[in-house]
Amino acid sequence: MSRKALLRRELLAARRLLTKEDAENAAVVLSRGALDLPELSGARTVAAYVSVGSEPGTRVLLEALRARGVRVLLPVLLADNDLDWAPYEGADRLVRAGRGLLEPDGARLGPEAVLEADAVLLPGLAVDGRGMRLGRGGGSYDRVLARLAAAGAHPALIVLLYDDEVVARVPEEPHDHPVDVVVTPAASRRTDRP
Repeated sequence: MSRKALLRRELLAARRLLTKEDAENAAVVLSRGALDLPELSGARTVAAYVSVGSEPGTRVLLEALRARGVRVLLPVLLADNDLDWAPYEGADRLVRAGRGLLEPDGARLGPEAVLEADAVLLPGLAVDGRGMRLGRGGGSYDRVLARLAAAGAHPALIVLLYDDEVVARVPEEPHDHPVDVVVTPAASRRTDRP
């Protein structure tokens, strides 16, 4: 098993130990911390995602961004694991999709829509001080980050995590891209991303 796979397994096991109440409380604190970021306070368009299961919660944040008048784009998983995007129009407009995900039921904007984002909230399992992010291993967000880099787009890259998921070192591969900011319940941290 690779170092990434071992680290994923450990982090997912720790997340399964969280109570629903702990996760809900963390989501409120994470939302406040993220909303205070200058990268989000001035954003007109934010690409985000709907948290599921024991992921650090995004639903409170999605509603707060929408209430501010921010255009929020949510991913729609394509058959090849790439991501299309659709506007977030409220929790009542989310539908169940494959892999237990929730996706917006509105018009699809195409994979390139992410290029319009001023900030991108990325799911993750861990981030280190250099900004290297460990995802779940499906490669969907690796494609998004590669698309942004190829287009010369530089939105703020932000990850919401639990406190113990900021680690000393994330194993990296040549296709990995660092993020700018990590928000945890305890604090927001800027990475050493070049």
